[in-house]
Parts: sequence; C-alpha cells; structure tokens
Amino acid sequence: MPNPATPNTNSALREVAGAVERKQLSPSAAENIKAWLTEPRYAEYAGQVAEHITAQKWRELDDVFWTVIPFGTGGRRGKMYPIGSNAINDRTIGESAQGLADYVRDHAEGPLSCALAYDTRHRSRHFAELCAEVMVANGFQVFFLDGFRSTPELSFTVRHKQCSCGIMVTASHNPPSDNAVKAYWSTGGQLLPPHDRGVIERVMSAGEIARAPFEQAVAEGRVVFCQDECDKEYQRCVGEQGLPGPRQLKIIYSPMHGVGASSVLPVLAAAGFHEVELFAPHAQPDGDFPNVPDHVANPENPRTFDSMIARAQQTGADVVISTDPDADRLGCAAPLAPGGRWQTFTGNQIGALLTDHLLQGRKYSGNLSPQCYVVKTLVTSEMVRRIADSYRAQTFGNLQVGFKWIGGLIDEQGPKHFVIGVEESHGFLAGTYVRDKDAAVAALLLAELAARVKAAGQTLHQKLDALFWQHGCHAERTVSKTMPGSEGMARMQKLMAGFRTSPPTTLAGSKVRQTRDYLNLKTITSHGAAPLDGPKGDMIIFDLAAEGNYVAVRPSGTEPKVKFYLFAYEPPELLADLEETKAQLATRLDKMQKELFELAENAL
Repeated sequence: MPNPATPNTNSALREVAGAVERKQLSPSAAENIKAWLTEPRYAEYAGQVAEHITAQKWRELDDVFWTVIPFGTGGRRGKMYPIGSNAINDRTIGESAQGLADYVRDHAEGPLSCALAYDTRHRSRHFAELCAEVMVANGFQVFFLDGFRSTPELSFTVRHKQCSCGIMVTASHNPPSDNAVKAYWSTGGQLLPPHDRGVIERVMSAGEIARAPFEQAVAEGRVVFCQDECDKEYQRCVGEQGLPGPRQLKIIYSPMHGVGASSVLPVLAAAGFHEVELFAPHAQPDGDFPNVPDHVANPENPRTFDSMIARAQQTGADVVISTDPDADRLGCAAPLAPGGRWQTFTGNQIGALLTDHLLQGRKYSGNLSPQCYVVKTLVTSEMVRRIADSYRAQTFGNLQVGFKWIGGLIDEQGPKHFVIGVEESHGFLAGTYVRDKDAAVAALLLAELAARVKAAGQTLHQKLDALFWQHGCHAERTVSKTMPGSEGMARMQKLMAGFRTSPPTTLAGSKVRQTRDYLNLKTITSHGAAPLDGPKGDMIIFDLAAEGNYVAVRPSGTEPKVKFYLFAYEPPELLADLEETKAQLATRLDKMQKELFELAENAL
C-alpha cells in the first residue's frame, strides 16, 4: 500500500511532473521518484528525495533514478549515492541481500549459510555488515572474512564452508565513486540462469528489508569470523597449482591500494619467490586509489605501470605484476629483451603465455590427455585455442563475456580435466578450488614462467614472440565509447540496432564476410541468414575476409559503455619479419578502431 499522500508529497510530485514537462527529468526517473516518495518500503529515504526536489537537483535525481540498477556480468554495480534506484546505497544493497536471501531460502537444501567478504573501497565494510545483518535476519549463518580479502577467496569460502550462497562487496576496478555487490551460488560461481533471473525478480520486488544487529549476531555466533582458517586453506589450494622449476626472479608487485597483499604475497612467498618487492606507492589500502592514473586501479591500463616500471628499472627487477582492488585480475610488464625497453602485456597475451605454460607442464609430467580442456570467451584471443590444438587439448570458447560462464562450464564438463580458464579482460583461473578468476594463481604461474625463461636467457616478451612464430602473430585491442545516464542507454540501444540493420560491408580495407548476431542467433551473409550456434546475448561479431580478423561489439554489463573488441591475425606460414608484421597488424587495428568509431557516431 502506498503512503497516504501529504501536502508536501503532493507538492513534490507536482514539481516532478513539471520537471518532466521541461525535459529536466526523464519519465522513468519520475516514476521511480514517485515510488520512493509514496511507498512504505522507501519511507526512510523520502525526506532526502524531497530535499533534492526542493533544491531542484534534477540532474542528480535523473542520474540516480532513471532506471533500477541491474545485475550485469559482474553483479550489481554503480556509483554510490545516498538515495536512488540507480545508485549504490543502503536501500539498493539491502534489497540485493534481501532478494538473494528470499530466493536462496526457497531453493537451497539443508541449513542456510552465506559467505561474506569486502575490499578496500569506501563503505565496503559498512555494506558488508549490512548484508550480514540481512542474511542473519533471514535465517542464514554468515561466515565473514574480517578484513580486506579478495574476490576469489570469497568464492573459495563459499565452497570450503559449503555455503548456500556468497556475497562479495567490491566494484573491482571501477572509479573510487563506485561500489557493488557480487552474488555467488553454492558452487562458488556467480549467478547463472535460471538463478540470476530468479534473484533479480526477488530483488526488484523486495519490500521490507529484515535486519539483525551485527554486533549482536556476532555475539550469538550467527556471524562467524573465519578469515584465519580460510586464508590458510585458500593459499594452500592456490599453491598446489604451481609447477616445479627455477625460482630466481626479482618481482615488483603492486596491489594498487587493494586487497592483493592478503593473497598474492603469501602465495608467492610459499612457492619460493623470495625477491618480491611490494611497490610502496600502491601498498596502502585506500579506496581513493591515490598514485594511480585517474584514480582507476585497472591493470588493463598500461599507464598504471609507468611508475612501477621505473622502479623495476631502478632496482634491476625482472618483471612487474599488479592486481586490481579485489585481486581477481592481473596485469604484467617485462623487458622486451634482457636489459631492454619495457612493455606491458594484454590480457590475451598473458592468457596465451599461461595456457602454454600449463599445457607444457602437463606434457612433461605425463598428465596431458585429449580430455584436457581450456576455456575462453568469444572475445578472447583465438591464440589460446591454437595453442591448445598444438597440445591436442580441447577448447571450449563459445561463451558470452563474463567469467561466470567459464565457472559454469567447469561444472558442466567436470573439473577433472580442466586446465585453465582465460578472459581477455585479464581474468585467469587454474585449479578447481574456486569458480571465479584469481589473480593469486595467475601471479604464481606467471612468476614460474618468467623464472623459467629467465634461466634460459629470455624475457616473457621473447617467449611470447616464440609462440607467435609457432601459432601466428595475433594482435588484439579492446576500446569503448562511454554513454552514461538515461540518454546513454538509449544511445547504446540505437547503436546496436544500427549495427544489426546496417552492418558495415568493409573494415580496414577488408570485406566483412559475415555478421554473427548473438541476440537473434543468426549468421548473416550476402546469401541470407542462417541459424547461429552460440550463447544468446547482446553481441555482434563482424568476420572479415581474412581468417582470424574480426570485430565484436557489445554493451558492457557493468559500466555505461559500448565495448569494441578488435582482432588481427597473420598465420605462421606467412610470417617473415615478426616486428614488421606486428606493425602492420597494429595499423590494421588502428583503421578498424577509427572506422568503427566513425560508424558509431554516424549511427547516433
């Protein structure tokens, strides 16, 4: 039942209607504002909403009310603001936990329990305690990782403690203004169909949010701090994924003000890597991410490595490794040749190196069989597949973006023969102790490989070049166009519709051979349309005439942007001068990017 209308409420609603007429406020924002002013479940926030209306803060109101913040590939993520259906605040976090609790309670068997962890972002501890209060009030035992911990350790805790579900409070590598919750199923993986839709329905319909005081729940044993036990077991399981070999390697490691010191450092130490320097300017946990370019702690961005590389050159380090704030993504830089200029790696390149490292390790140990398999997404380099083919291992690559699909496939195929999961956005997993990407295991494996190639007088870049000579030269690039706000969503929809109705006929001087439309599951050529065998999702891939050259386009599931994934390739039999080929492929990617951006602007 709505709240009884008051003169103040009626006045505020008239102001809202006037703002819509003046086009200061979108109609969808007006509907959500009306709900927050009149419905009992939002009663404690109605005063703040009315204050914003009185102050004529229409831009702020439109930004935080134009939609209901969704669950995307990485959970429910957005900018923090005290009010708003499209913001991260106590109400949206609380209803997320309540919706999860409602759904799990109806579908789980046995005692109800939830694992909880949080990162170094602003208000992460507050939101974690709020989620714990909601879960306890709904009959769940909560296993709480007290202190900053990584997302993969949360996934591990769900499995280790045999929990019904899990919640991680983090916005990964988003700006300091953002926060989020990621929901996990009993598998330790993020929510998959049909559970994702089921939880969303419960979240959207959440009414009263039940809460039990946190300190009281701790005193009564309904919230159990389990970090000491889980740290030890998690680190042991990560260490078991390592391979024998040299350990003489000097590493600069940066957690970029996040949680990585709780996972990466102890794993490397236990594995015998004793020359690891914690990069001091990024060592302090800090949700503002100071000393990081633009305060965005994303290891995908080469600029974040500049100061780390300078330190590595100063100290004579062999490799630089960094992780994002919740330590599930990893980035790396190394010299092009011993004593030479330094360069970062893309996520695709790191994935290729790790895939070869693990498959070669299995071959040497006698544990490689045709049943062994690697997993990647549709927008991850086909170099991973070509490497797996050379070892006669299987590749599962027909997956939409999001590591949750990789985790789900491990359960679908069985974990026994799983080797590695790779995502172009710097996400990697070896081992079956979790069902999400893990920077700690990636750091361990990358350090092993770097030490092994160092012992042979090489760098990681030279090892990558050797793989290029064997499997062909691959070049990839991910770029995006940001489209925030209610207008941005409409622009993204218009852009995707335009690419479907009027796809480009050429890109970078090459004919577009076919269009793969994953939303409508159709492959379109000049001869017509045919069914597409693939996972349904809002993505389009343009395949060019030359093998291995293509472009994928999709709206981001976690940020207000459209992402373009560009792929260029030259097969090994056509390679003569590798450096010249790299330059040619870079030019090809430049042309693809320029033409795609022009097409996007024209479509809008």
